[in-house]
Amino acid sequence: MTLLAAGSVALAAAGDRLVAEPPARLHPVAWLGRALGPLDRPWHHPRLAGAVTALVVPLLAAAAVAGVVALAGRIDPLVGAAVAGLALFVSTSRRLLVDEARAVVAASESDLPSARRRLRSLAGREATTLSAAEVRSAAVESAAENLSDGLVAPLAGFALLAPLSLPAAAAAAAWVKAVNTLDSTFGYRSVPMGWAPARLDDTVMLLPARASAVVLAVAAGRPGALRRARPLARRPASPNAGWPMATLAAALDVRLTKPGAYDIPAGDALPTPADATRGVAFVSRAGWLVFGATAGVVALC
Repeated sequence: MTLLAAGSVALAAAGDRLVAEPPARLHPVAWLGRALGPLDRPWHHPRLAGAVTALVVPLLAAAAVAGVVALAGRIDPLVGAAVAGLALFVSTSRRLLVDEARAVVAASESDLPSARRRLRSLAGREATTLSAAEVRSAAVESAAENLSDGLVAPLAGFALLAPLSLPAAAAAAAWVKAVNTLDSTFGYRSVPMGWAPARLDDTVMLLPARASAVVLAVAAGRPGALRRARPLARRPASPNAGWPMATLAAALDVRLTKPGAYDIPAGDALPTPADATRGVAFVSRAGWLVFGATAGVVALC
């Protein structure tokens, strides 16, 4: 079982490297996002609606994935492992994140309006007035934060339940991804039902965010960045996002900022193109370290 689980992780990593992500029309996470649309409406009891949504939607996603993997495993254990690997592949993201961040950084030098437009795929902020350096800062921040949300957390869920069964492990990754998708969809102060999804995501991401900070420090070869990041991690309002962002800022010796929201002064200046390119490379390297560590852990359990 453990070797099959490690094979599932390897398949997910191969899919990330070769495909990045399935087309939106075939992506289960995109299906979930569209299915959630009708829930964004006025409710008589919005907090209750949000709590029910936060409880039910991730469980339904997890149950669906567990059922498919279990059925595939009855055909043949290798088929089950392959399906679990595909489920893990669609629950994680590394290459698309890195590619988009690199594209934004490159465009910030030559075509600032294009860089601002492309930034929307990474960061949910108004970008029309951002300077080139502020666009690069946003790209670096988002790459660090999304490493935690989009890769470390689902892989941690998979590794946690892999010793139990492949269906359970794949279900755990799907559950984490659904929680994160709910937060991305509803977890805003302007959305009355968003309180429960946001709090659930904060709880789920507590350990993965800090683990991401450790991996980023290792990937950058700057273990001291963790010590420097500790007081800076509290600058963003999120209890979790500041950890990977501050660690990457410290590893690069740069300042990262979201105008009007927070400032992470791990250096005197905002990222240059070279700084930002290096930061995205650290995120990419950290992603591979996480894939490798997950495969190793599940193989030994």
